[in-house]
Amino acid sequence: MIQVQDLCKTYRMGEIEVPALRGVSFSIGSGEFVAIMGPSGSGKSTFLNIVGGLDRASGGEAWFEEHQLTSLTEAQLTRYRRDHVGFVFQFYNLVPSLTARENVQLVTEIARQPMPADQALALVGLSDRADHFPAQLSGGEQQRVAIARAIAKNPEVLLCDEPTGALDSTTGIKVLEALTEVNRAVGATTLVITHNAAIRDIAD
Repeated sequence: MIQVQDLCKTYRMGEIEVPALRGVSFSIGSGEFVAIMGPSGSGKSTFLNIVGGLDRASGGEAWFEEHQLTSLTEAQLTRYRRDHVGFVFQFYNLVPSLTARENVQLVTEIARQPMPADQALALVGLSDRADHFPAQLSGGEQQRVAIARAIAKNPEVLLCDEPTGALDSTTGIKVLEALTEVNRAVGATTLVITHNAAIRDIAD
């Protein structure tokens, strides 16, 4: 599904060069649930952003199926993100004035073949909270709404950057369990960056 070869990323700040990725090679098969763990500053998020089409590599190649991401134009990367990738970030990025259902519907209105918002919320165990606003939800529930929003477009790839980083450990485990359930139910190839050690017992 995704293949990366000798991927490099260097950030330049004036005359200073900071290498974030140095020759990373990686592959993940269709439907797999893979976790990337490591210390802060080791390039995990940079890697995820390049694979997700949010950032560009300084060298090497990244492929999604037959599409070479590292050679796509900005417009092509935008279509890739819209049509193929669901994102879940550490901070939920929900619209406060919209209900859980309406937050999910934001994605279903632009996706090619979306699932109904209520179906996506049911997959993360939030059917009974669909009409609640973010302020009426716990942190774990808000993150599960964010997961529902990401999967509602039926993405082939689900990329999660520290999805439990703002949560306590018990709530974090519930969120990880929701991700594994989504992975099984939807079949999206799932790549998770996390410091939560519980992922070791969950991921492929």
